[in-house]
Amino acid sequence: MRRIPPLGALRAFEAGARHLSFTRAATELRVTQAAISHQVRQLEDWLGVSLFDRRGHALTLTARGAAYLRELTPVFERMSEATTRLYAHEQGPLRLTVLPSFAACWLLPRLERFRKQHPDLELYVNSSEALWDFLDDRFDVGIRSGLGRWTGLKAEQLATERLAADDLKAGRLVQPFKAVLPNDFSYWLVHPRPLTGRRDVAAFKAWVLEEARSDAGA
Repeated sequence: MRRIPPLGALRAFEAGARHLSFTRAATELRVTQAAISHQVRQLEDWLGVSLFDRRGHALTLTARGAAYLRELTPVFERMSEATTRLYAHEQGPLRLTVLPSFAACWLLPRLERFRKQHPDLELYVNSSEALWDFLDDRFDVGIRSGLGRWTGLKAEQLATERLAADDLKAGRLVQPFKAVLPNDFSYWLVHPRPLTGRRDVAAFKAWVLEEARSDAGA
């Protein structure tokens, strides 16, 4: 007979241990901080060991907690990958969410080249400024502006954010001053980590990164 603790308690522990924060774990799993704390206590009672040292607001793993996390993390990653392959592998179009400005000024004028290179791949493009939570499975890939740090998403930089570069290059706009203010934000291609091996995701990523490199070298 397999001796397995409640899955919800395991998820709460893994997220809390990974973040070293019950608050951030609660945000990731879309539950309350109190629920995470309760489930972790339930797991500790079930195992009969302490997994965390709690000192005020500081949260650290015990030696047993750290060892348990090392064992659980690859298990959850394999479960996530298996689930992704089950429901998302090559089913339907590649679903892309893009910022409206980036879609209109950069992506859409270039999409015909992608379709010629990959006529067998169908692409659905949604233009939205809304933040994309990686737990929202309506999309497979996103292009967003930011610093490149999104929990649960793999991010690859496409380009630094510039003052309507294509319009300036084409002469549709004129730059009155040479000085350009620095901008820490960049455009990033993001997708959930388990989708890394999907053929359509890999194909779109390779194409869009090559397009971005071509622009940078122009």
